[in-house]
Amino acid sequence: MDRNKKIVKTSIIGIITNVVLVVFKMIVGLIANSIAIVLDAVNNLTDVLSSVITIIGTKLANKKPDKEHPYGHGRIEYFTSIIIGAIILYAGILAIKESVEKIINPGETDYSGITLIIVAVAILVKIVLGNYVKKVGQKVESRSLVASGQDALMDAVVSFTTLVAGILNLIWHITIEGYLGVLIGIFILKASYEILKESINLILGVRADGELSKKLKERINQFPEVQGTYDLNLHNYGPANTIASAHIQVRNDMTAEEIHIITRQIEYAVYAEFSIVLTLGIYAANDKGEYGEIKKELNNIIKNYKEILQVHGFYVDKEKNIFFDLIIDFKAEDKEKIKNEISAKIKEKYPEYNCNIIIDLDITD
Repeated sequence: MDRNKKIVKTSIIGIITNVVLVVFKMIVGLIANSIAIVLDAVNNLTDVLSSVITIIGTKLANKKPDKEHPYGHGRIEYFTSIIIGAIILYAGILAIKESVEKIINPGETDYSGITLIIVAVAILVKIVLGNYVKKVGQKVESRSLVASGQDALMDAVVSFTTLVAGILNLIWHITIEGYLGVLIGIFILKASYEILKESINLILGVRADGELSKKLKERINQFPEVQGTYDLNLHNYGPANTIASAHIQVRNDMTAEEIHIITRQIEYAVYAEFSIVLTLGIYAANDKGEYGEIKKELNNIIKNYKEILQVHGFYVDKEKNIFFDLIIDFKAEDKEKIKNEISAKIKEKYPEYNCNIIIDLDITD
């Protein structure tokens, strides 16, 4: 079964399960006059809507690339996660509002053994459903499913507190309905915040997964012609569509044909092993002899700057132009100042040479 079919199937299972839970909890909540159980039912109703949105989002995200969207429509799944997060946020606000009213105007509740058994069964169902949906979501890399699964597990926690409140009311006639509802609302708001934060970050663009970037660099560096891998960029256009670019350092005496062959071999290997489309650029290495002394002096200068994380792309041409890139920590207050200082120090040591420095971003590990 392919990825999209798994997402749709899992969402349908979630819809059916939650509809059943909504019906039972609503009936029980109304009979027992329990705001906590009624809100729990409303929360399950939002889960139904979340699953429907997940299905719609998956269908739209699976549309083929077109002229306006050459990278496909995969990021739609991130928007569906935001919609789900917003729905959960609304449910949390509603829960707190209704619960505060219950605190101000408390009413009698009427729990029974059967009521509590139904709530207990609902807890078990939610735990099983939540773990199943989350596991499938992680397996197929669906943020929407992971969010739905996490929400279901959160529902189980909420229902458990409702069960505790029911036991207290049934045995000792202690009523904490309103306060429990506020607690439920806070849990729901927390879940919505986490979902919204993660989804918005993915749309804005976040630092690439450290483990993946390291594995990619290690794989590329396994080729004997490669002296180093730099400037790795990973662009995510949906859970199943990642495009990458990087520079590799090679000998400066390699022919165009040799470079063509090695870059093709690397790109094919990365796609076969990681399903990532990779585009490579080249840094030519000529740090031997006189140029090697300049490189050594540069390294000595850089040792005095803790803000500099890496120097790469070093090259000196026949017109006595020195080229290299600097990766400077994001925390550095004035990157241009650091760049100009290094340029001046090299110029002082080698006045006949010109420095051409590019400041790179610290984008991957």
